[in-house]
Amino acid sequence: QVQLVESGGGLVQAGGSLRLSCTVSGRTFSSYAMGWFRQFPGKEREFVAAISRSGSGTSHADSVKGRFTISRDNAKNTVLLQMNNLKPEDTAAYYCAATIRYASGSYLRVRTAYDFWGQGTQVTVSS
Repeated sequence: QVQLVESGGGLVQAGGSLRLSCTVSGRTFSSYAMGWFRQFPGKEREFVAAISRSGSGTSHADSVKGRFTISRDNAKNTVLLQMNNLKPEDTAAYYCAATIRYASGSYLRVRTAYDFWGQGTQVTVSS
């Protein structure tokens, strides 16, 4: 059974930074491409960032490009999302996701490409 556990959310002032972490258990971590999505109240989850199985390929949504960075440590079964220069509009629940069906590519930007999800962690940015 695959489990994804996020941590690192919280309350931060605008312009501040947070680092989200997602630890995966249950199968070889390098078998998964990973993604981060976020969800605003009453909205569908939207793509934030993704990273290929090997870590050589990354993709970021335009809204976070230059501020957020996704990375992974296959030795620690962990994917990270470094979030800098946070804005109030980044306030959302953030979810980690894993897919075994896709190794890399543009499909990683699509919510339905993912097979497993974490429980989410709240990020709140005050102005």
